[in-house]
Formats: sequence, C-alpha cells, structure tokens
Amino acid sequence: MLNSRNLEDKTYEELMAQALLQIPLYSQEWTNFNPSDPGVTILENLTAFEILQQNYINEITPAIQKKLLKLAGFEAEKGRCARVLLKAQGVREPFKIPANQKFVVSDLCFETNRSLEAVPYHIAGVYGHYGGKSFDYSYLLDREVEAPAYIFGESPKAGDSLWLIMDGLPGPGEELIFYMTVADRHNRNPFGNKGNNTFADLKWECYTAQGFTDVSVRDCTNCFLVSGEVRIRLPQTPAAVCEEGPRSGYAIRVTLQRAEYDVRPKLTNISGFLFEAWQKETKAACYTFNKVSSVTITSDLLKDGYVTVFCKEEKGSSYRRYMPAYETKQRGRFYRETTDGDKTHTWQFDKRQFGYGPEKVKNAVKIVAYNEEMMRQYYLGTVLGVDRQTIELPAKHIVAEFFCILARRIGEDGESIYDFVRPSRYGKGDLTYYLYENEGKIVIQDAGGFIGADLYVGTLSVTRGSEGNVRSGNWFQGLGLSPLVRFYNPAEGTGGAFRETLEEVKKRFLQDLKRPYTAVTAADYEKLVMETPELCIHKVKAWMSQNQNMVRIAVMPGTDEEFPELPPAYRKAIEKQLEDKRLLTTKIQIVPPVYTPIDVHGTIYVKRQYENGKKMIEEAIRRTIDYIHSERNFGEVLKFDQVFHEIESLDCVEFIYELSLLVRNPSQARLVEADVYPAQNCLCYSGDIVLETGIYT
Repeated sequence: MLNSRNLEDKTYEELMAQALLQIPLYSQEWTNFNPSDPGVTILENLTAFEILQQNYINEITPAIQKKLLKLAGFEAEKGRCARVLLKAQGVREPFKIPANQKFVVSDLCFETNRSLEAVPYHIAGVYGHYGGKSFDYSYLLDREVEAPAYIFGESPKAGDSLWLIMDGLPGPGEELIFYMTVADRHNRNPFGNKGNNTFADLKWECYTAQGFTDVSVRDCTNCFLVSGEVRIRLPQTPAAVCEEGPRSGYAIRVTLQRAEYDVRPKLTNISGFLFEAWQKETKAACYTFNKVSSVTITSDLLKDGYVTVFCKEEKGSSYRRYMPAYETKQRGRFYRETTDGDKTHTWQFDKRQFGYGPEKVKNAVKIVAYNEEMMRQYYLGTVLGVDRQTIELPAKHIVAEFFCILARRIGEDGESIYDFVRPSRYGKGDLTYYLYENEGKIVIQDAGGFIGADLYVGTLSVTRGSEGNVRSGNWFQGLGLSPLVRFYNPAEGTGGAFRETLEEVKKRFLQDLKRPYTAVTAADYEKLVMETPELCIHKVKAWMSQNQNMVRIAVMPGTDEEFPELPPAYRKAIEKQLEDKRLLTTKIQIVPPVYTPIDVHGTIYVKRQYENGKKMIEEAIRRTIDYIHSERNFGEVLKFDQVFHEIESLDCVEFIYELSLLVRNPSQARLVEADVYPAQNCLCYSGDIVLETGIYT
C-alpha cells in the first residue's frame, strides 16, 4: 500500500486496450473483440466506471501513508541541531560566555544555549597507577601526538587507577566535561541504555579537604571502551590540592572496581574543561523566569536592543506587555532597565511604585529578544478561522524545540493580552497548529478562541542539519569575544539532521521489515549475533544439527589476541540476545572458534631479476590461507586451485613445479583430494611454509 501505483496517468483508451490484450490469457473461446460483442460492451462499462472512480482507487495519499506508518510505530524523526564540545585556549582570567553566543567555523554558526563561564584551568598531567607503579601519560593531552596508551596497563585488574591532575577546579557542585578519544579498531556494537557494563565498573572520586570523595559521573565512554564525553559533577565540599598522588594538584581519580575487559582500554587523547555549543542560529529567543521581581540576562542577542517584556499578573492568565519607564512617577505597566555592557541587561519590576507587576507564579516573566533581521519580519499575520490556514514563516529548516509564536488578542478590558503558543498544543479554546519545520510554515488546525488574533514570532532558530556534524580539530571564532582566546572541538559534531521526509520514513520502515526479530534461517542467527550490544564480533557461522534439533553458532570475537577465544561474558550476552528470538523448540549452542595451521610444501621456479621472489611467494601464501584477518568465514573450503593461482599470478613466478597443502590437525580439518575442508567452527591460518626455489634456465 505504501508503494501503490498511480492510476490517473492512464486514459480510457489505454485502459481499454490493456484489458483487451489480457482476454486471451483467461479465455481461449472469447475471440470477438469488436464493440458489437456483449462481453466487450460490459468491459467498456467497467472501464468507464474505473475512470470515474480513479480518485478513490488511486495511490494512497501522503496523509494516509503517514497514519499507516504511525500504526506500525514509525513516525518522522524531528530535526536536530548538531552538537559540538568546544575547548577554550588562551584563557588567562575567567570570563562570561553569554547565552546565544555565536561560534563560527567556515560558514556554519554554533551557539550556546545558556550563559557559562570560561575558566583558565587545564589538565596538568595524566597518570596511570597499576602494578604498584605510576606511569606518566601526560602526552595524551597533546592533540598533535597520537601515541596510544594502555591507561590500565597490559592486564587491567581491579584496583588499577587513572589520575587526572588539574591546576584548578571550579566551585562545588559545578559540572566538568572531558572528552576521551579511544583507539578503537574493533567495530564494537553500540552500548544499550541499561546503565551497566558487561566488562568493567569504575569509581570516580575528587580530592577534597576530607580526602577522596565520590562524584556523580555520566560516562559515555562505557569504561573507556569507546570514544565519548565524561560529565563530572563536583562534590559540594570544595576541592583541595592533593599531595599524595603522582604530582601535586587538584586530582580526579578513576579506579577499576571490576575488570573483565575483552579489549584493553587504550586512549589517544584527553581534553578537559569543555562546554557545549549547538549548530543553530537564533533569530528570536524567549527567556522565562519564575516568581521574580528582577531578572538579569546575559545574551548575545541583546546587543541589537530589540527586546519586548511580558508579565503574568494572575495565575493562569495571559501575559501583558510592559514598557520601559522614563519617569519616576509613572503609573502603569512599566519596568526599569539597567545594562552592564551590551550583552547583559537587568529588568526590575516595582508593583508598589508603578501599580502593576508580575505575580509570584510560575513563568511569571518572559523576555523576548530579536535580532535585526527578525525584527523586520516578525509579524506573521492574522488568524482567520478558516480550515487549515497556512502561514509562511520568515525562515526554513526551523528547530522545532526552539519555536513558538506570540499571539496578541484583545482582552475583556479592551487591552491587548498575549499568549505564547507552541506547536501541536491541544486544549479547549487553544490555538492548535502544526509546524512544518523544513518548509518554514505553520498550518492552523483549530483557531479556538484566537480568531482575529495577530501572530508574531516568539522564538525561532534555524539549523543546517547534518552539515553541522563537522570533523574534529576545527578552530572556531567566538564573535565579539577576545581574539586572544581560540576555540577548537576535540570531537566531531554529532546529531545534526533535518526532519525526516515521508520517503525516508518509508525507507526506514522497509528496512525494518527485513530485520530479523525471530531467528529462523542461518542468516537470521548470524545477523542477530553480529548485532549483540557491547560486543566486538568479527566472524559468525550458524548451522543446523538436524538429528538434535539444535542450532550451533561459532563466534570469533574481534579482540587484540592473535587467536581470540570466546570469553564467558560473550557467551552469556549472545545467549541472552537469542533467547527471546529463537523458535520455542529449538536449542542453541554457542561454539568457540578453533584454529588450525595449514602447511604448504612446494618447488617453484622464479624469474632471474627477482631476488626476493621467495619472500613474495610466502607472503602470498599467508595472505591466501589467512582466515583470521580476511573475509573468509568458518568452515569455508580452501581450494587448492586458488592457492595455486595466487602463486602463479605473481610477477616473480616463472612456473610451479610442485605444490601441496598439508593439514596438521585432522580432527579440525580434512584433506579431500587436494582441497582443505575445515570443520564448521574452524578457521585456518598458514603454518610451516617449506619452499624450494630455483631460477629457470
């Protein structure tokens, strides 16, 4: 139904001709196709009726397709801003970075969502402590150096620790953001959201005057197995200088509580004291405050000076607009405004003096700031009350979570009242509209009690979607900030995307149909095992034991070992992955891999000009027989002809006089004629290569 064809592209004559051509397929007795035949007359009537009903039997409309997809659990994913972590370099004294501060790289704009403080602190040293010794890994702080470090050594154990020594820390309760770059070569499957780790547990601590104190941490590296950020909330007790560590300084220590790693943690870089910025450009922003009589905002948008102030004077009421007071004895809806630079403004409300002021309620005060571009086109139009009224917005590719409209109506007292209305809000008397963020328009579904209301932009930000997923290592310019301070991103931007189109949702739905949720075929089992969360799976082979009604699955982990074994944690995770997906009466057995060497003996003549011909032949043999690092899978037959051809095709080879393959372990592989047949869970590799080479004359 999602891909039904369009019938309106055919005329009556085309449909009639097609029907006549199909008659011989169904009846050999019907031979008269002239209009005088009663059957043809009936066919003409049915074809004419089809033409009249085409709009009903035509392709399903996009609106219906969306509803069908929603029934199947597939809705268009909203657009998202790309996010980067930025590091300030060259900071000598703390300074404020305001909300909506712009950071530009190339022609892309990134912004902060809130005001924050750039601090002059740095990670002074990185040390691993294991085996009773400390090891200096401070070179991980140099982003120009890519030498990896096993931060817990070659054999991580419980009690091993990593120390981060800083030259300063923010105040109690503040959040720190670090980014750890892992030398990840193992194609690990994504981690789930369950909050625990199959391989390790860590304990994070910060040194205070009371000694090491536990801290709250969100570890996106999953115990240093994948690159990611680490967010640390400092304890309420102030940090103190630690003298007992590898060097003096403010210390954060992470200790292994459990270490059952399949891959030893190996880092290439650590960056600290980062902050977030999102790829968007805010053209209008609304700042909301609860139960206040004075508000202060530090924002880059305030420098243009286009600000409107709204207050709620009763609980549950609409907002009233307030104006600046120019005289001390004015009465009415006024406020006093003071500034500290062009980006920091303070508004004070005095109900006793002016007679009006915000009530002590939730969302009592809203401050709306516009840039100059939006101020010129912030009026959107009037609510007419007609069905599906469409209003064009002054921008496209709008960020949905940062959008709302401001509706102005006339209240019962004859004065203007204002409401901030977000998309898809439902309720009696509400203004309900849908935002088409990519197209830059809104469609009013229900005008409610807002017929005749004037609409304005309340908040609006635009994004560039996936363009914001920039590579790591870019230098950003902070507009309006000191040129002595530079900013770079130690990690690539992530998450940027436009809202999904209908075609993209359909494609995702069709892909999901092909995904196995119940294991039936060998391919189903292999795909499900390859997707087991958290694991590094390199090879999988499933086969059926008919007489036992059992599916056996050979699995090779993609770890650092030369001949990887199957750890108990892998077996347990795979069994859990398959338990609710197997057929009820089917048994499953996870089989570890076995490795068997294949010896090669031969006599080969090489060309005179190739002095290293023997070495080239040996390398070709090892490459051909290598099942461990190549795409060859478990149990795949090693053809003698293939080995022979790989050697014969070398430029250095004149001809092959003699060649033979020998199986060293007959229980794991057998030789049938000249070909090697490994067992279902066996992987071959080259063993002894005994070659006699000569120069043909």
